[in-house]
Amino acid sequence: MALSRFSVVLLALLAASGPAAAQDVTTLKKDMIGQWELATTDRSKTCVVTLKSDATPQGFKLELEPACAAALPFTKDITGWSIKGLGDIVRLHNAAGEAVIDFTEVEAGIFEGMRTNEGVYILQNLAAARSLAKSMDQMIGDWSMVRGNGQAICALVLTNTDAGNDNFQVFMKGKCDPAVATFNPTLWRLDHGQMILMSPKGESWQFEADDNAQWRRIPDSADPLIMLREQ
Repeated sequence: MALSRFSVVLLALLAASGPAAAQDVTTLKKDMIGQWELATTDRSKTCVVTLKSDATPQGFKLELEPACAAALPFTKDITGWSIKGLGDIVRLHNAAGEAVIDFTEVEAGIFEGMRTNEGVYILQNLAAARSLAKSMDQMIGDWSMVRGNGQAICALVLTNTDAGNDNFQVFMKGKCDPAVATFNPTLWRLDHGQMILMSPKGESWQFEADDNAQWRRIPDSADPLIMLREQ
């Protein structure tokens, strides 16, 4: 019996999508092999997970560092990992292959998962996570905001006090220039190499690093604003 035009098109689409989906799974599996940091969003609780390529009946092997069970109790149920969905879900599963937590990629190399009544967890390449933590540690402390001529216009304290959504609290010290006081920065974060200051109104100022101690507001202007780390 001759196939209808619709059936021919459908079969062609299925044939085309099959290898691509398989390739996506293969690529994701290859990319996931190695060490990862499993953490709360504020990184107050962390756990190192080593994803391996050794096959098991339910997926692949993994190793959890000994401290994982104390830091994140749900990890006691994790015995392996697998790729699910359309090749876009990284699952950490129990001995029966059931999901303990599922992750989807939200940025390159950063995966996000949620556990009911617990919240969101982040799975990130270990080296990248530790590099970010080091950068964050270097940012915590007292800063001066100055104009291009060196005139100090505000003193600020960047803290590691979690304010949600990867943001942290920042405080102004003493009297600040009216432009800064009106902006009223209360939150800060690092985002793709930029220092972001944010106001309660949702406004933001972006700064890029000239070096480890000096950050210049962008876009640049004839009268720039510069953040300097106090020694």
